This record gives sequence, structure tokens and C-alpha cells, in this order.
Amino acid sequence: MAEIIIYHLYPAHLNLYGDRGNMLALCRRAEWHGIGIKVVPVQPGGSIDFANCDLLFMGGGQDSDQKLVAGDLKGRSSDLRRAVEEGMAVFAVCGSYQLLGRYYKTSRGEKIGGLEIVDLYTEAGQKRLTGNAVINCSLWEPPATLVGFENHAGRTYLGPNLQPLGEVLIGYGNNGADKTEGAVYKNVIGTYLHGSLLPKNPRLTDFLLEKALSYRNQGFKPAKLDDSLENRAHEAAIRLAGSRRHRRLSTRA
Repeated sequence: MAEIIIYHLYPAHLNLYGDRGNMLALCRRAEWHGIGIKVVPVQPGGSIDFANCDLLFMGGGQDSDQKLVAGDLKGRSSDLRRAVEEGMAVFAVCGSYQLLGRYYKTSRGEKIGGLEIVDLYTEAGQKRLTGNAVINCSLWEPPATLVGFENHAGRTYLGPNLQPLGEVLIGYGNNGADKTEGAVYKNVIGTYLHGSLLPKNPRLTDFLLEKALSYRNQGFKPAKLDDSLENRAHEAAIRLAGSRRHRRLSTRA
């Protein structure tokens, strides 16, 4: 039986807005697909052997948590970078997504050095970017929608050769200006979408499982699952996001 090992990075510190639900979705869908799964919680100061990890999950955290995580991981960034270059899967949300880049500049002007895994940087803005979001994701052909909830003050800017996770249809995305959301580098996915993201987007959950399996040259043989409940939640999130946008436009008129 195919098996993957997931490292859950600092679960007590990186768990904003229901990010733990992403882990539950990964484990449950792996079980339904007949994939053995082992979850390894990683605590601050604990040993991390990235060579044994197939999928690294990094949830969202506040600025104070991000600073703690950055300090703890900085000495291991070369090992993490090596694993990423070799194809390890990474799923990083919000604060952890920012941490993958070159730096994060806080509202007080403090510059927190990032792990420099992907070519992006983040600077805090004055207004929080909050609400339900819908993006058009190009991980598949034809592209498909992803839905989630965003709540961040950071404005993230991608390097010229870095692919966004998708184009913003409703919401703010990386910075509220260029219509990009998230980033994709090799088997790394970073995003601002919380909510939890994966339960409402089963296609993305399966995509991450497939990448984790391929890292160890294991094939993905998906079971035929009934995703009707997940798809209804997905469509409901699109309707909710659309209605909120309609109310905002009506207020401005």
C-alpha cells in the first residue's frame, strides 16, 4: 500500500482560522483513496529530518508566531531548500506562505527575514484584506475555481518568474492590486486562503496527495469518491463570496 509522511509544522502556533481542518481533509481523503498516512507533529526546538518528509504542512500564524517560527527554522533553511528542490511537497497558508519568501516587513517597520525558498516578499499594509475569495486556479487544464477566506494585512509580491496559484475572481489575493493569489514553485503551494481551504476544494487536496506520493516514486491511484457534499460547500462559498461583492458594489453606488 502506498504511504506518505506528513510533517505538521508547529500545530499549536500555526492554526489560525481553522487551518487544522486542512490536516483533517488530507488524512481523510488519503484514507478514502487507500493511502497509508503518518502525521508527525513538529514542535519548536524539535528535530526535523526533512529527508523523511513527503508533505510539509505549515498553517497560518500571527506576527509573533511568525517571528518565532522564522527564528527556529532559519538554521534549517538549507535542509528545507534542498528537500524542496528534490520535489518534497509543501502546503503553506498565510503567515507561513509569507515566511517562504525573502522577508516580511511588519507595520512597525521591522523586517523579518524569510526562508528564501521562493522568490517573493511581503510588506504590511494599513488595511486588512478580508472576506470570502474565489480564484481561477491554473494547476489544471482547463483551470478550476478554488474558494476560501482571506484575512491578512500583508501585501505579497511575486518575483518575475514565479507562478501564482491563480487569478482573483472575487477578493483581494496577494496584494489587492495585481489580481494574483498565492504562489506555486515546484511542488510548493503557498496561499492566503483559509477557511479551511482543503475541505471545500477536494481537487486541491488530491493534488497535494499525488505530489507527495510522486516524491517517493509512488503512483496515485485515486478511488472513485462521492464529492457531492464537498462540491455543494464549494458552490455555496462561491455564492457567498458573490453576494458580498454585490453588497459592496451596491453600497458604493
